[in-house]
Parts: sequence; C-alpha cells; structure tokens
Amino acid sequence: MIPEKDLKIFKVNQMINDFNTQVGDDHLYTGLETPMKKDAFKLSDKEKKKRISVLFEEIMEVLGLDLTNDSLKGTPNRVAKMYVDEIFSGLNPANKPKITLFDNNYQYNQMLVEKNISFHSNCEHHFVPIFGKAHVAYISAGKVIGLSKLNRIVHYYASRPQVQERLTNQIAEELKHILGTEDVAVIIDAKHLCVSSRGIKDESSTTITSYYGGKFGAPEKIAELQNYLKD
Repeated sequence: MIPEKDLKIFKVNQMINDFNTQVGDDHLYTGLETPMKKDAFKLSDKEKKKRISVLFEEIMEVLGLDLTNDSLKGTPNRVAKMYVDEIFSGLNPANKPKITLFDNNYQYNQMLVEKNISFHSNCEHHFVPIFGKAHVAYISAGKVIGLSKLNRIVHYYASRPQVQERLTNQIAEELKHILGTEDVAVIIDAKHLCVSSRGIKDESSTTITSYYGGKFGAPEKIAELQNYLKD
C-alpha cells in the first residue's frame, strides 16, 4: 500500500507533468508578451552569434555529424547568423520597424484591409517553422499608416519563437497603439510543421486565429471583412 501522503504527491506531480506535456504539444496560449530574460540583451549580437555557433556545433557533434566535411563545417556559423540576424531578429526591440503616420486627409472612414501578408515564424515549443498568411484591417481614427508598414509589423512579431495566438494578439495590440484606435482586426491562417512534419504528421490542416477589436466586434463588420478576404 502506498501511503496516502505519497499518493497525493504522486498525483500532483503527474498533473504537473501532464500539463507540461499539453503546453508542449497543444500550443496553449501562455501570455501576450514573448517570454524573455531580464538580461536578454546583455550580450551583443556578435557575441550571441559566436556563442550559438559553439553550442550548435556541439549539437551536431552529439548527433554524430562530421564537421570536417566541406558541406557541414560552416553550418554552425550559418545557423547562428540566421538565428540572430533573420528568423529571430524580432526578439530585439532595436529591429522594430520605424512607423510614420499620416493624417487621414481623404476622410476615408471605412475599413482598410491588407490581406494575404505572407510570413514565416517558428514554433516556440519545437523550433520548427510556422508559415501562412496574415490579414489585418483597421478603421482610421484620424491617422493612417503606410501599407508596407503593416507587412513590416507582421514580420517583426513573426520573427521570434511564437505561438499563433500570441502572434495574432501582438500584431493587434501594436496596431491599436500606433493608430490610436480599438478598431483593429487581425486574422492569421497558418501551417505548423510541428503538426505536419512530426507527431501526428497531418499535412493538410491549418490553424486560424483572429482578433476583432472595437467596431470589428459587430457581426456586420465581421461579415464585411470576411467577404473582402474571399479569394
């Protein structure tokens, strides 16, 4: 017989393990802010690349790869450069796009929709790609934003380890802050390689997330937006 006290401890630990497993595989949304250490920028980008290169070389050696091979010997440096300068560049606030607003001189008071913004991100649970399309819309409260800047905002927040729910909300909150309005909508339709290339290996499914703020919460506005997004 297992003592009741030990049995309770076992059950609690089992619940914790089950929860951690679910977070890893079921993509639970764990917060609006990307989890970052307080000293995340203690190292310069150059120092980060040097450190990542050393660590990735060790991973490759553990996997049994021959780093003296011409095809592989430059891989640790390439991966380090890719991580810092490209696919995870959105972790650094210094890379945040500079946004210029313009007065809404045209007095355009209907929704503006930028659809089919292609993006690539990476799942923070397995570090494999997420890619798809983002659709963003807003109704001006007096200011408008350059169209290309909408794409840049999407790409900035996508360029970090992500979960799709957080990515959707981060884009929406940034647009609300910049434009000074609650009237913002974001819809993301994406494919997750952690689903299609591992685990269940379902190659056909995609994930859709949405944010409807302010006037976009009205059923007629949602229907109008959905109509614009039809191919």
